[in-house]
Amino acid sequence: MSNTPHELADEFPGDQALLHDLKLNDNHFVMLADRYHEVNDEIHRIDAGIENTPDDYTETLKKRRLGLLDEISAIVSRAKAEAG
Repeated sequence: MSNTPHELADEFPGDQALLHDLKLNDNHFVMLADRYHEVNDEIHRIDAGIENTPDDYTETLKKRRLGLLDEISAIVSRAKAEAG
């Protein structure tokens, strides 16, 4: 299990089955989730002191992560509504 904060499973507790289903059936979701994980991992490396970057770059990454999370949230909400 990862100790990286802000993993999608942590952001959507109780929705692991839905996230899994989206990973299997929604290519757009997969692309967004992959981007989210890449950005989140980079932020984690910066926060852990493994990488050293300018503050404005870190803030840009955090804004990108938030934008991706907004898009992912919309997909999860839509999938929940369609399910029932």
